[in-house]
Amino acid sequence: MAILAALAVSLAACSFATPAQQPTATLVPAPLPSETPTPTPILLSSTTTATSTSTEAPPTPISTPTDQPVGESVRFAVIGDYGNGSQNEGDVAALIKSWGPDLIITTGDNNYPDGTADTIDEHIGQFFSEFISPYYGSYGEGGQENRFFPSPGNHDWHAKDLQPYLDYFTLPGNERYYDFTWGPVHFFAVDSDSDEPDGASRKSIQADWLKAGLAGSDSPWNVVYQHHAPYSSGRHGSNERAQWPFAEWGAHVVFSGHDHTYERISKDGIYYFVNGLGGAGRYDFRDVIEDSQVRYNEDHGAMLVEVNEEIMHIQFINREGIVIDVIELTKSEF
Repeated sequence: MAILAALAVSLAACSFATPAQQPTATLVPAPLPSETPTPTPILLSSTTTATSTSTEAPPTPISTPTDQPVGESVRFAVIGDYGNGSQNEGDVAALIKSWGPDLIITTGDNNYPDGTADTIDEHIGQFFSEFISPYYGSYGEGGQENRFFPSPGNHDWHAKDLQPYLDYFTLPGNERYYDFTWGPVHFFAVDSDSDEPDGASRKSIQADWLKAGLAGSDSPWNVVYQHHAPYSSGRHGSNERAQWPFAEWGAHVVFSGHDHTYERISKDGIYYFVNGLGGAGRYDFRDVIEDSQVRYNEDHGAMLVEVNEEIMHIQFINREGIVIDVIELTKSEF
């Protein structure tokens, strides 16, 4: 696979429409992916507490994912390790809603601490009910169609057989791992937990499903997301079980969580992102891996991704509205 061409860009130069209340960009150097990239400066941790971000009225639901023309662009948010019902989660949810995303994907740990039925609506529906359909919780009427696509985390699996999670959401396939398309993007949600019945190793039934799905995808972009981070400099570190040959199989980017940090990693010609600052307690960084390029853990936040057939524009924005990392991937360089 050809090496990605990636460059840091200012929001003023971005070819996409800027979201409401778009913060001023903080530029971060974005070196080209390589086998041994030169790391960018590290953003050190602190104990700073940010103020909440105001929200706007939720966007009007649009048509179902399978109805989205491939030629159209899509804006989606990525949130991870968030589901604890805290003010931190509420602030991040308000930030996400201010962007008016078409959909939200999650990198797991949707319902702390034990994935139980008595906490799931408070920890998810309270903040995201308008994106969920069908929605049977206590926080409004829900959406006209589903625009919330989680992946399960280890805390969701604390509940027997993941049952509260499976009961709460209506998702494609077996609902633990699944795929769907939206505009120019083919999304693949992976269950990276060791309790997954179809396995979570690269030689599992689930891995065979992903390999075949990526090979058969005719979408301009293939996005994989899961909970456990294949590569991470955080407290949990890199997860060898999760180190599947994503780039070889056809993925263009991989999002994960588990470590409550933000990190951008260049590996095998694609980018891996750790995105676990959605609301749970923040983690420190431990052993910095060789391919790490940007690291941040000063505050909570989420990712905003805007995609058309040729460009994927990726940002991590903290709950104060400060852009911590911004990078643009060009499809023609794959």
